[in-house]
Amino acid sequence: MNSWTRRKPITPAGERHRDALPPTLSWPHLVALGVGAIVGTGILTLIGVGADRAGPAVLLSFAIAGAVCACAALAYAELAAMMPAAGSAYSYSYAALGEAIAWVVGWSLILEYSLVVSTVAVGWSGYASPLLIGIGFPAVLTQGPELGGIINLPAVFIIAVVTGLLLLGTRESARVNTVLVLVKIATLSLFVAYALPHFDAANLQPFMPYGFVSSASASADGVPRGVMAAAAIVFFAFYGFDAISTAAEETKRPERDLAIGIIGSMVVCTLIYLLVAAAAVGAVPFTRFAGSPEPLALILRSLNQGGVARVVATAAVIALPTVLLAFLYGQSRIFLAMARDGFLPQGLARISRRGTPTRITLMTAVLVAILAGLLPIGEIAALANAGTLIAFIAVGLCLIVLRRSAPDLPRPFRVPAALVVGLGAIGGCLYLFLSLPAKTLLWCLVWNAIGLAIYALYGQRKSALGRNKAAP
Repeated sequence: MNSWTRRKPITPAGERHRDALPPTLSWPHLVALGVGAIVGTGILTLIGVGADRAGPAVLLSFAIAGAVCACAALAYAELAAMMPAAGSAYSYSYAALGEAIAWVVGWSLILEYSLVVSTVAVGWSGYASPLLIGIGFPAVLTQGPELGGIINLPAVFIIAVVTGLLLLGTRESARVNTVLVLVKIATLSLFVAYALPHFDAANLQPFMPYGFVSSASASADGVPRGVMAAAAIVFFAFYGFDAISTAAEETKRPERDLAIGIIGSMVVCTLIYLLVAAAAVGAVPFTRFAGSPEPLALILRSLNQGGVARVVATAAVIALPTVLLAFLYGQSRIFLAMARDGFLPQGLARISRRGTPTRITLMTAVLVAILAGLLPIGEIAALANAGTLIAFIAVGLCLIVLRRSAPDLPRPFRVPAALVVGLGAIGGCLYLFLSLPAKTLLWCLVWNAIGLAIYALYGQRKSALGRNKAAP
């Protein structure tokens, strides 16, 4: 059996890995983890970008992007409840599609999680740095070398704070995350409460000024516009629910709570996004905030609510670290699964007395801190989107394959119309993947070529499953 077809045996729900992390989380923690990961800077900025691409029909774009993500979320829910392992899409691919494909998916997840954490940390630094400079902090220590600085210390600092919280213990970090998520929801509710009373149906006309299908001919600047062009943009405000599946080992009742956490967080976030988008496009003509980097604050100021705008912006910054916490947590658990499988030194998989993978968490933090502190994040952040879509496509494929290859395995949560859901995830994410800029696709190809070279030279020889197969 070659490495492309070599698969790990499936550990059914109800059975735990021999080195499993202690279960401390219940479904409310998982919903909060998902909402914390999903609702970030995307909702604060992408409404403006989406309105620029689709006009008032950005409401349809959010609904379509949510439907595609819902298919992926349902696939994740079945597989996570069926195989409660820390590795998420990497582990599912190892069981369903083989070792080499699992490596590609794991390599893509490294890309996704590392760049999301680094980008959000740099974004948080962008809000914090003016305050620090105002009290005498050196400006060269608030920007990376690509912007003329030395190192982005605020970005490194917030990563260190979140890492310390994770090292305290999963239960403790989950409690803090839940509080910050409530602050985030209250912030968006405040925007809706002030903007929705100003709703004017006239602002929705014409509803679909650029048509439905993506077209670069809709405007003189050559930017693709239309409902689907906007959907390809606002899709990235939805992902993050996959971080819940990395908490599988630490969930008290994974057969029930994982599905509730994944689907519940998607439902909550979709409702939040649609409400915020409806309040935004109904309150003022979309041309006023289309393309704005701060559309919600701009809308509130247009409604003579400057004080509320400042409150929304401040609360958003306070709650932004929930995204860091969810993705840093998720990446450390994926690295943990890869270390157990031999793709990383197995000593990194050691669990501390607090029940956390201390070594792998610190390694993850150092990696993303280097990215956030030194590298030109703005130029490579789009690669995170490519890694996400590859993982979502793989999960949709795993759902279909395992329904055929392992039909009798217990499925605590069983997705209805699995073939339709799986194909929806694959087709929708493939369309969005091909909608990414050509430069991003090229760098994604380069990243995966490097990954396959590492696998050929190191991974397939060092993997635990490969060594077992080679043993006499």
